[in-house]
Amino acid sequence: MGLVRHLPLTHPGTAQTRSPGAFLWWLARGQRLTLVGGMLFGIVWMGTQAVMPAVIGRAIDRGVAERDLRALWQYGALMLAIGLLQAGSGIMRHRFAVTNWLTAAYRTVQLVARQTTRLGGSLARQTSTGEVVAIGTTDLSHLGHLMDVMARFAGAVVSFVLVAVILLQTSVTLGLVVLVGVPLLMLLVGPLLSPLQRRSEEQRELMSGLSNTASDIVAGLRVLRGIGGEDVFWRRYRRESQQARVAGVAVARLQSVLDALQVFLPGVFVVVVVWLGARYAVAGEISAGELVAFYGYSAFLMIPLRTATEFANRLIRARVSAQRVTGFLGLQPDHVDAAEVAPSPPVGSDLRDSLSGLHVRAGSLLALVSERPDETAGLADRLGLATPLVDGAPDETVTLGGVPLTRLPLEEVRRRVVVSDTGSSLFSGRLREVVDVHGDGDVDAAVATAAADDVVTSLPEGLDSVVAERGRTFSGGQRQRLVLARALALDPEVLVLVEPTSAVDAHTEAFVAARLRSHRRGRTTVVVTTSPLLLDAVDEVALVRDGRVVASGRHRELLEGDAAYRLTVTREQEQTEEVTR
Repeated sequence: MGLVRHLPLTHPGTAQTRSPGAFLWWLARGQRLTLVGGMLFGIVWMGTQAVMPAVIGRAIDRGVAERDLRALWQYGALMLAIGLLQAGSGIMRHRFAVTNWLTAAYRTVQLVARQTTRLGGSLARQTSTGEVVAIGTTDLSHLGHLMDVMARFAGAVVSFVLVAVILLQTSVTLGLVVLVGVPLLMLLVGPLLSPLQRRSEEQRELMSGLSNTASDIVAGLRVLRGIGGEDVFWRRYRRESQQARVAGVAVARLQSVLDALQVFLPGVFVVVVVWLGARYAVAGEISAGELVAFYGYSAFLMIPLRTATEFANRLIRARVSAQRVTGFLGLQPDHVDAAEVAPSPPVGSDLRDSLSGLHVRAGSLLALVSERPDETAGLADRLGLATPLVDGAPDETVTLGGVPLTRLPLEEVRRRVVVSDTGSSLFSGRLREVVDVHGDGDVDAAVATAAADDVVTSLPEGLDSVVAERGRTFSGGQRQRLVLARALALDPEVLVLVEPTSAVDAHTEAFVAARLRSHRRGRTTVVVTTSPLLLDAVDEVALVRDGRVVASGRHRELLEGDAAYRLTVTREQEQTEEVTR
């Protein structure tokens, strides 16, 4: 069938994010063929149910009342054909409904995943983990449900009109009761929809915060156990979960009233129509078959009425979810491609930072040292455009070969300048693929330089072993070495390493220091560290104070000539010796 979709989509498209309604309309237009197909089958499916009471009434009047066996057989055959058509269209409607649900969900997931990649390091600064998790679970489900109910809603509208026309032809009074009564029933339900939306938004906000707290607890469980803070966070999670529960109960309470009205109001309406029909039958204004048909219409009308209220309910929840999705999609990364892209600098260019006065010569191994670790870590992030530029700093702050990084395509900057900081984590999957992200790196050499050979050999299947989520089965030192191996396997033109050996022992650190120079020979490497073992192995050390490079030279030269440098480095050395003892 030409309407079959292959998921995930090749490209999810560019979403309309100016409003929740615009996003939902864009989502619907993107799958209009399957939506229209589902609506057509929904109309046929519900339309066949709408005309069935009329056929049954005719069969009673012409076949049973008039004792016409031939007419009875004819109407029986017609009912069989209508039943088969109803069954077939119902199957197809359901197939299209599932396709529409999955398409909306997959499209949303792909949009969120693409935006997550686009935001990069700025993601954690602009939104919480819980928000992304909630979008990927609850919100996409609500969006899918709206696309699912569209087919039945179209059938409900058409079948309602069809029944009203049939009743008007039989009895103007009954036809007008249906035409006027159904909209009145919808108006009675209307006042509940606005409070339901408001409470749904409150619950959605609390669920996002609860997911974020759970993520924090899981990520920091080892630390919490180390400091005895499990009970504190357990009470916090319990408190927030109770708040989410109360909000969920408030939504469910209002939802239960809406669900009850979906049964009660159509039920009252059915009683009214049947009572009127019975009076007309007693008065001889309609036949017995038409009375049976009226009862069938009344029972059937409960379906489109409940479908209409369900559609309103799904629409409210989808608008709440669409608002969250559009808010996430509207986030902007710290850096975007410039309107006018500059020519790419040649490979092997110097890296400069005018704000600090740092000059990294091409192919050199340079270390950054500061009394305040966050100062050099921030400078390292700036070298790779991993964070926003300092307020008031010009766009030309960091240059590669004289070309500002902000004037180059961001994809090129990410390819040529890689920053691996202490917050880097491991993804799940085969270890070889985790270390060799692009599939073309020298994994063995990277693992050897990072002193991670013992980690690989300790695994049952070596590099083919599966890494658990965030590498939680590894120790802190093992994770750090594997992260370093991953950065080395990328083999970028410029590699910036932030405290790459802070979690390993002195023996391992000395091994890494001895191999790093040869592994990165001919390519630029910047290491943020205060480790004497690493500092002694680099070509140049730059001392940063108050955001500026105040001294530079070889490690031993600075030890002899700069008291502040000596204090910073020797204090680090004393701490290292205490750890190893």
